[in-house]
Amino acid sequence: MPHFPMDLELTSTGDAPVDVQNPSIQMKNRRKRYLDLHPEYFSAELELADPLLYDRLIRRFQSPQEREAQGREKGFSGVLQADLLRSEAKMDALAHPDPSSMMSYTRGPNGEILAEDRDDIPSSKEDGEKQWQWEMRLRFMRGDDDDFDYKTVDDNEDYDDRSEEQDEYFDAEEPEWVVDDLRGENARAQLQGETGIQDF
Repeated sequence: MPHFPMDLELTSTGDAPVDVQNPSIQMKNRRKRYLDLHPEYFSAELELADPLLYDRLIRRFQSPQEREAQGREKGFSGVLQADLLRSEAKMDALAHPDPSSMMSYTRGPNGEILAEDRDDIPSSKEDGEKQWQWEMRLRFMRGDDDDFDYKTVDDNEDYDDRSEEQDEYFDAEEPEWVVDDLRGENARAQLQGETGIQDF
């Protein structure tokens, strides 16, 4: 008989045990599943979530044509908003340096705001995009996106990760004996049915 911890609750439908003591795990699993099903979450509009990080990981690798196309998509007010937020974030990073931050800034000789060389900067556009998505995924999982209604995901059982392919696989499987040390047809004849003896 398997041993189940006392803090697990089994559902009557035969689902996996649910951890009653830590609902945040279920919530994070649902959020991760949401991001897996909705890759459009990582659109250019997410730039406003962390304009400095976006500048370091995405904008630096964009060609002038890509920036122009993105600017047309956002419109003049969208571009202006992103530029203002980025400038304010740089000023704040100068005034209140965070030693645990991924990026840091200093003043140049003419008063301009410069990124420090010691920062971890990706070597390619693909690395930058991966790092950007990783950081935004962690932010989403923590619940730090103030513009997103997390209740639509956290309270939705449809985002529980139940693989239909896995269910179909196990439903189609037929139980059978597997024997490595016995050979021939005599071995198969010896292992028909269960003996009812538990030998563990």
